[in-house]
Amino acid sequence: MSKLICGCGYLGTRVAALWKQQGQHVYVLTRSREHAEQFAAQGLSPINGDVTEPETLKELENLEIDTVLYAIGLDRRAGKPMSEVYVDGLKHVLKRLPKSLSRFIYISSTGVYGGLDGEWMDEDSPCEPERENGKICLEAEDLLTSHPEFGSKSILLRLAGIYGPGRVPYRQQLINGEPIAVPGSGYLNLIHVEDAARVVLQAEAQAPLPRLYTVSDGNPPQRKDYYEEAAKLLEAPEPLFEAPPADSPVAQRARSNKRIRNVRLVEELNPEFQFPTYREGLQGILGR
Repeated sequence: MSKLICGCGYLGTRVAALWKQQGQHVYVLTRSREHAEQFAAQGLSPINGDVTEPETLKELENLEIDTVLYAIGLDRRAGKPMSEVYVDGLKHVLKRLPKSLSRFIYISSTGVYGGLDGEWMDEDSPCEPERENGKICLEAEDLLTSHPEFGSKSILLRLAGIYGPGRVPYRQQLINGEPIAVPGSGYLNLIHVEDAARVVLQAEAQAPLPRLYTVSDGNPPQRKDYYEEAAKLLEAPEPLFEAPPADSPVAQRARSNKRIRNVRLVEELNPEFQFPTYREGLQGILGR
């Protein structure tokens, strides 16, 4: 049987590469004909379709697949509301999938939790999202888990902040010694993209169905410590922090201050993180 990736971006491309290493046939749903050509050159099987346009998804009905990775992100350039992409898009895909599917892996976010005082959060913590993004992610989760056909086949992965090559914010500002518009206090919950990709494959192979995991490295640093380590590796001055505009997305994200516990993930899937803390991760990205 084959695999289908809906949303083959920063995480999905790495999962596709791992599946290809296993000798799997991988289909990739993409809106872009340019990206379709790139995927084909990588030995993947592209399908041109848009989750917000159900008439473009008919080809999914005839696929012989056993696993779907649903990792759709919001392309702000497309000008579509997040709910249309995350909730309506998921609904359209679920209507088109073959009944032979055995696993549906959904990439969600730890943004579905609240948390303002550094509390530890895990799969059993109440979901009380404060930001609209978290509320929409939770609505999409509920849509999947309550689905009569695929809810019982679902694996929800609530990912912490993904970082990796090309994903270290404010790199140039740090090099230039410029202030960065984030508060120095508050926890960062992180997972390196390479570790996240391996968790997807481990969940596919080992997770009972249905199942939910919070996916982080389990070692959240203070934001100040993260950027000081990045500056050190860049041989840059010690970072300067300034308050972001109160109504900015950065300020809204920074108001959340929680720590993500990964005990269930570790006990059930036993992932061997290549980057168990931000120090190893940043060294791998920025080290010289």
